[in-house]
Amino acid sequence: MKVKLLSALILFTSQFSFSQTIKGKVVFNNYAIPKVEVVNSSTKTLAVSDANGEFSIIAKANDILVFVSKEHELKKITLTPETISNTPLIVELSLNAEELNEVLITNTPAITLSAAPEVEQVQRDEIAADRADKILKPLMIDDLNINKGLNIMRIGGFVASLLKKEKEEVKKAVPEIEFSTLAKNSYDQKFYLETLKLQADEIELFLQFCEADPKSKIVAANNNTLSTMDFLFSKITEFKKFAASKK
Repeated sequence: MKVKLLSALILFTSQFSFSQTIKGKVVFNNYAIPKVEVVNSSTKTLAVSDANGEFSIIAKANDILVFVSKEHELKKITLTPETISNTPLIVELSLNAEELNEVLITNTPAITLSAAPEVEQVQRDEIAADRADKILKPLMIDDLNINKGLNIMRIGGFVASLLKKEKEEVKKAVPEIEFSTLAKNSYDQKFYLETLKLQADEIELFLQFCEADPKSKIVAANNNTLSTMDFLFSKITEFKKFAASKK
């Protein structure tokens, strides 16, 4: 009986001392994350999660798995017999604390940062309230006595003009970006050569051709990757006809 118990114990512990296929899924807020690199730093092997966030990699107990994603924070997991026995693994990633998109902006106006946006908003609200109080008070209050009727139309017009002015000030503070600059920053040269089938010396001319269309300003203002791609695809046929007519 002791021999059988010892054999079972040896068999149970030995299964974690040898490499085996570990399966798992990478998620963020219960959504699958594709194209996450899963690196076994102990054996230097690599796997990539599929469209469903699932992966499989050869590993064993005490191996360290590293999960690498451009949009998420790096995560390390040390495999234990318990985690191996509870496969598939569910690995939860977190978004990067701060993700900056590199954008080339020309003719950028000088901006003085005096306080955090939340503080500036409170200050603007206080200034607006103070102005409203000074302008509206003569309409209906005189020494705490109501001496005039409440002019709803005038008050509404004042509030509307105040909001419009604030929106214009915010709009002026945001520098405009040219469409060609947005397109260059959104897609690399490979996209223009292989996807749009352009020659290397045609890329700059094509972007100038797109920029001549007034719709390009709307696309640049939206600064949306999908809208930019749709616009480029819609202009490529026109550009090729234009280029052929010039030959």
